[in-house]
Amino acid sequence: MFSLAGIRSTCPRCYRATLAASRQHTADCRGIVELHRLRRQPATSTSSRKAIAARQFSSSRNIRGALTSGEALKTNEDIEQVVRDAKQRFRDTLPKGYLNEEEYRLYERLYGAPLRETRPEDVGIPEHADMGRASPDSEGVLLRELDGGEFEEVNYELAKQAVEDGESVDNFVVAKEAGYVDIVARSDRERIALEQLQEDFESAARAQEESAQDLEEPEEDDGLLDGTEGETSWATEDYPTYQSTASGEARRFHPYTLEGRFHDSPVEILLPQERLVKPLQSLLGRTHLDHVKSAAESAFGGRGLPTSPVTPFGLRNGHMGGIGLPPDSKHMTEIEADAFLAAYAPGAYASAMATLREVRKRTGGDWIQARLKNNGPGVSVLDAGAGGAGLVAWEQIVQAEWDLLAEKGEVEGDKIPGKKTVVVGSDRLRGRLKTFLDNTTFLPRLPDYMHSGAMKSGQHLDSGDSEPQKRKSYDIIIASHLFLKEKQDHYRQAVLNNLWRLLKPDGGVLIVIEKAHPRGFEAVAHVRDTLLKQFLLPQSGEKPMSAETFNPAYQRELEAGQILAPCTNHGTCPMYPEPGKSKGRKDFCHFSQRFVRPAFYSKLLGKEAHNQGEVEFSYVAIQKGVQKGEEQDSKKLTEEAFAGYEKAEEQPDMQTLPRIVLPPIKRKGHVTLDTCTPDGRLERWTVPKSFSKVAYHDARKSRWGDLWALGAKTRVPRSARAGTGVDTDKQRAIESKKAQREAAREGLGTDWQVKSRPGRGNSRTRRQEDLIRQIMEEQHDDDKEIDREVGEELAEMDREAENERRSGN
Repeated sequence: MFSLAGIRSTCPRCYRATLAASRQHTADCRGIVELHRLRRQPATSTSSRKAIAARQFSSSRNIRGALTSGEALKTNEDIEQVVRDAKQRFRDTLPKGYLNEEEYRLYERLYGAPLRETRPEDVGIPEHADMGRASPDSEGVLLRELDGGEFEEVNYELAKQAVEDGESVDNFVVAKEAGYVDIVARSDRERIALEQLQEDFESAARAQEESAQDLEEPEEDDGLLDGTEGETSWATEDYPTYQSTASGEARRFHPYTLEGRFHDSPVEILLPQERLVKPLQSLLGRTHLDHVKSAAESAFGGRGLPTSPVTPFGLRNGHMGGIGLPPDSKHMTEIEADAFLAAYAPGAYASAMATLREVRKRTGGDWIQARLKNNGPGVSVLDAGAGGAGLVAWEQIVQAEWDLLAEKGEVEGDKIPGKKTVVVGSDRLRGRLKTFLDNTTFLPRLPDYMHSGAMKSGQHLDSGDSEPQKRKSYDIIIASHLFLKEKQDHYRQAVLNNLWRLLKPDGGVLIVIEKAHPRGFEAVAHVRDTLLKQFLLPQSGEKPMSAETFNPAYQRELEAGQILAPCTNHGTCPMYPEPGKSKGRKDFCHFSQRFVRPAFYSKLLGKEAHNQGEVEFSYVAIQKGVQKGEEQDSKKLTEEAFAGYEKAEEQPDMQTLPRIVLPPIKRKGHVTLDTCTPDGRLERWTVPKSFSKVAYHDARKSRWGDLWALGAKTRVPRSARAGTGVDTDKQRAIESKKAQREAAREGLGTDWQVKSRPGRGNSRTRRQEDLIRQIMEEQHDDDKEIDREVGEELAEMDREAENERRSGN
């Protein structure tokens, strides 16, 4: 029990506020007691409920009326206190009708007119939405008022019996948990205003949520749901084979749709805290972040870090070069090493994780698990360009496979076999990476086996008098941002030759990642085109030339291999029909991956409150030593994919399905998908609701980068905007000289100046030059005359103004 008299003796102001709140709370809750009483009765008439609602409404209206009627009794000090409290509570805003005329005049005299009407965010209601008021009909502690102003707690059964025996319902009060408004409000007037703002916020939130649901799913419920929460009717009718165990996404979506997804759920990648974020925070804590930000902007192209792995949205049309500070740089200062970790690692991890996850899906878990079981050698990984972030991403993949094997009892212990290697050129960067990359080999550069051939004596060029070391080879090579920085094609060819020799011949995977812009795509497409033409056998397995015509001096022995992702064909890329740089390229194959930004990375970008990042990249993954076998008819595969595998008895080969290469276009009643088909063409597939409820439902939830297995109703070819001509350095030089010759022939330079050059007597060109020179000289004289006249007029106006000022004085 508690006493208001004790509060009065302690603090009179708190007593007045508590008494006012208690009276209002009592008035609001008297009807609640009757609600509880009537709720426990066998039946309640509609008229009784209306009477209770009217009583509650009249109680609140009486308080508002009391506030209005008591205005005339206030003194000047009370009015000034109300105005000061309003300024303190609502700052430079004011709720509509909060002050009367006399109070508002005093408010304007003291503080000026308010800027605008108060909004919920001005008083912190959105930030404290979880502390909202309790529901009017929710349970609370029932209190009975005793003589002397004290209260005692009673249960609802005793209160009901007391009311039936004739005790007044006014003696009972329901004490509820105080909400944000109850805690903040210092008077009845503030409480009423804050409650109104809270109602506005809640209604706006409900309206926004409903509109977002309608926008995302305009026709989701039209025959797709069977009455259960989040379960589609087709999951129980058409597919009895997995209906008993399906739940969540597996029950709402077709299994082939889930198998073909490029992104997992949730879409955003969360950087591992223990393996990456916390070590980076510890390393960056030694230096003030402002210095790291300045060094990062200097190294990665300025504000927004456009030459880092993540390109800002507003700078995607420019800065089409490579990485500003690659990890194989030989020299880095202390602050540059910190800037590399802060600006490079988050985006590099997200892109590497997305590609490794897709490679794992296309190769299957058996490829990794076979190397982990029975004390196997594990998987050897080379991070060539990601600066250690690729190794951290690979650890997440292999840890998941190890846990699966541990559940089956096929492996024991926590030590996962395998070798990890990273290419890092700077000693300072290497020292930082060693703090969180355990059991890792650091290389200052890529091993070069191309120029380590055997001599006549049997030795190798780089071995000296000793025996040659065993050549290293890797199961997975993550080549991030290695090719774009090489300007010449033969340099890129040398890097590709070296990486291919480092790859194991029995299923090794090479992943090439570049920035998502036309030049980055062209670097990846060049690697793909070169591999298909010079390194890999055709998918049929037949050699394109006989042994008699093969010349090892300028021809390479072709090997088995296949493209894992993102391409579903081994022909010419439809977005890269001609090798080389193209001018004006609009369509290029690239993908995106969202990730949660660490705090230090957000501060580098100047957006501390925004933690949602997105990295776009172009990539290709090639597996060495694995052949698909018999040659397949690409046109037939496209026709089968267009018909759809919704009710197919056997699961299709996911690598023979079209891939969505642009964000789906979702319209009312149909979804349009831009796909790259197995026969190497760009087509636009339309999936209307009339085609299939299952396909339409999954198409509305499809994303950029997914493989599509459920077919479509119509399809039309889509031409790729690959630019006009080949944009090479030589071609640009030729066009520049041509433009200069045209300008010189007309007698004008690039800066609209006359270029004087000797003429041949009284030729036509000389006459044209003289005429142009005469026209420009006359125009220059006219400009000078106009400037002189304007100056005289301004001087005359100044003199008149000075005379008027003197005469006025």
